[in-house]
Amino acid sequence: MNDSNNKVVLVIGAGVATGGAVARRFAREGYIACMARRKGDRLEALVEEIEQAGGRAHGFSCDATEEDQVIDLIDGIERDIGPIEVACYNAAVGAGHSITEFPTETYERVWRINTLGAFIMGREVSKRMVERGRGTILFTGATSALRGKAGLAAFAGSKHALRALSESMARELFPKNIHVAHIIIDGPIDTPLIRRSMPQVFEERPEDGVLAPDDIAETYWSVHCQPRSAWLHETQLRPWVEPW
Repeated sequence: MNDSNNKVVLVIGAGVATGGAVARRFAREGYIACMARRKGDRLEALVEEIEQAGGRAHGFSCDATEEDQVIDLIDGIERDIGPIEVACYNAAVGAGHSITEFPTETYERVWRINTLGAFIMGREVSKRMVERGRGTILFTGATSALRGKAGLAAFAGSKHALRALSESMARELFPKNIHVAHIIIDGPIDTPLIRRSMPQVFEERPEDGVLAPDDIAETYWSVHCQPRSAWLHETQLRPWVEPW
């Protein structure tokens, strides 16, 4: 049942790393965590974890690249749960190919997930936030938003585009009391996937030499809480031992 006193955080691309940590962090502050990913049944454990800690959470299935699904998701949350005060786009995918062999369909898929989905979410939540005169929109970026790299044409291109989207939205929405921020994550994140694919990183580095999802989430919360006299639009997070 919708309650206008509810505060909702929407996280698209929630899982075991950054997205899930952001949802947990806001839930601790009384926000209802509405989390979405393509296969929503994979959110059941995260929903249970948040609820066992005393928070409120909902998991949804949503393909962020499908406009109708994103619109229905946001309409449903606003109608049935409460106003989306914070929206975080964290969905991302990468692909590595030589430019001479890069499949067009792979390039387009990376762009659709990393950029198009962010645009659709940003547009739809902005409509509600502009009407209410408040809100925060957070985009998870990557080092590839700042520079390209051999073999990563699709990922770098999509992340450059995400950064441009975020800046364009910030310039338009800051004067309307809507805080838009792009958070660049530079370095390996402590996730089961990274532990399997890059075990040497965890063997060679100290315990705090890898980005911890909960520590990343602290920045997202801090950005949301900033006074509007000194809003941050972009920041970079990296472990203290990360070369850059």
